[in-house]
Amino acid sequence: MKRSTTDWEQFALLMIDVQQDFWSEQLEKNFPDFQNNISRLLTICRNQGLEIVHLRANFKPDMSDWMPRYRLLGRIPCIEGEKGVEVLPYAVERSGEVVFTKQTFDGFHNPHLLKYLRENGKRFLLTAGLVTSVCVFLTTVSAAQLGFLSAIVEDCCADEPFIHEHVLERYQFIFYRTTSDTIHRDQLKWREALNELVS
Repeated sequence: MKRSTTDWEQFALLMIDVQQDFWSEQLEKNFPDFQNNISRLLTICRNQGLEIVHLRANFKPDMSDWMPRYRLLGRIPCIEGEKGVEVLPYAVERSGEVVFTKQTFDGFHNPHLLKYLRENGKRFLLTAGLVTSVCVFLTTVSAAQLGFLSAIVEDCCADEPFIHEHVLERYQFIFYRTTSDTIHRDQLKWREALNELVS
């Protein structure tokens, strides 16, 4: 399929933790369109030339890279070799798409992520994935503090419904809100904001 001429060069999508251990029957009940929305978002990005960067939780069975709280608990999601670490089938990366693993909630604690984004001229980050109030939110907050503009793609995230909506409503001073259906429309204001920052 021919790509659009829309200029997404300064943008990237961070697709965060769409993995078995973070998905549940309850989330599926509360967010029944999540799978289709993720698939649509990835298709849009791939067709439009908006770079996708995948972030994945991945922990060693011997606890050597677990955060202290989880070592005390004796359990953690997404352990290497277990089913829970597997990517949900509709969010698997394609050839050429970068994948970074992480052992924290905030993807930017992997220093390679920031280095990669800066080296590739990214200034605006879209974030999506699981779950809204933890890894998506904390990674988005770090993006803002590291000098990026950002937007959470809210229909491509999931959490307990009240918490999901609370995060999106309460912290709009940190990020923009968008959906998989509106990123084309919203891109104009984002580009204007980026231009204003360099004028």
